[in-house]
Amino acid sequence: MTRFILRRVGVMLLTSLALTFIVFFLTNLQPNLEKVAKFQGSQRMTDEEVTSWLDKNGYSRPTVVRFGEWLGVVPGWTYVDAEGVATGRCITAERPDSALCGVLQGYWGQSTVFKENVGTIIGTRLALTGKLMFFVMLLMVPSALIIGVLSGMREGSKLDRTLSTFSIASTATPEYVSGVIFIAVFASSAFGLKWFKGTATAAMDNATFENFFLPVLTISLYGIGYIARMTRASMTEVMTAQYIRTARLKGVSFPNIVMKHALRNALIAPFTVIMLQFPWLLNGVVIVETLFNYKGFGWTLVQAAGNNDIDLLLGCSVVAVFVVLVTQLISDIGYVYLNPRIRIS
Repeated sequence: MTRFILRRVGVMLLTSLALTFIVFFLTNLQPNLEKVAKFQGSQRMTDEEVTSWLDKNGYSRPTVVRFGEWLGVVPGWTYVDAEGVATGRCITAERPDSALCGVLQGYWGQSTVFKENVGTIIGTRLALTGKLMFFVMLLMVPSALIIGVLSGMREGSKLDRTLSTFSIASTATPEYVSGVIFIAVFASSAFGLKWFKGTATAAMDNATFENFFLPVLTISLYGIGYIARMTRASMTEVMTAQYIRTARLKGVSFPNIVMKHALRNALIAPFTVIMLQFPWLLNGVVIVETLFNYKGFGWTLVQAAGNNDIDLLLGCSVVAVFVVLVTQLISDIGYVYLNPRIRIS
């Protein structure tokens, strides 16, 4: 197991490096850099002025060199003007003499939109999204497992058809549709049901049932249907296995068959799906956070992409890649422990 984890961690590091370089290359294409120059300077800048601005701010260096600067393995760029004043990536009041200042040194760059350190912004916004994800998982996972188990226990029954219809309907409804419906019905005066008077923006400081339930429910509904369908399919397959039939012939009660014999084997496939919800939640909350004006990680990603904030966009991409790879590693390890056949092999 130790060798397996070390091997996977090595692959994760190489994958992270490759994906990060791809994102860095795409975000630093010449048209994007010209947009950054005009956003920071003026929209009326000429081509010569754009080139001069890029030279002064270190954007004209080769992509590989700039990627090394961003990682912190290559000394940062410097520029000395006609008056002898030096500026550069690593020249700040806190780091006047530092030659290396990248991600490996804890410096993620400066946001051109929020005028703050990218690491500080991501830490703050990620904490807000983490709070949202916690309540979503708290509602989504138990509800989906209960629906899937109840539906798969007796395949073809009325309960199975009812719950399966609900699962398919919730999965087929995107978040921007269900979110708008919930806002119109439960949070506005259009239908006269102003049950939820708070706003998700207020939930950033003080989350309550009134201001936080609608975004949590909007995200949860889609995941509930997806996990429930997977759980039902797995439960249905397990309930037709030979050892379940043997337990029935021995006179074991149906609840004991479900809880002691079928449930653990039926949870192997849903466990993988549940772990894959974390990266989906991290990046899938973009629509919901924008819709409810909840300024978390997804909202920050939209702001970074819409305003050509390269450093912030790179930071969000690195975090997203890291979450995906870590959850896949945890999923593989959990799958080994849940399935003894894989552990023995």
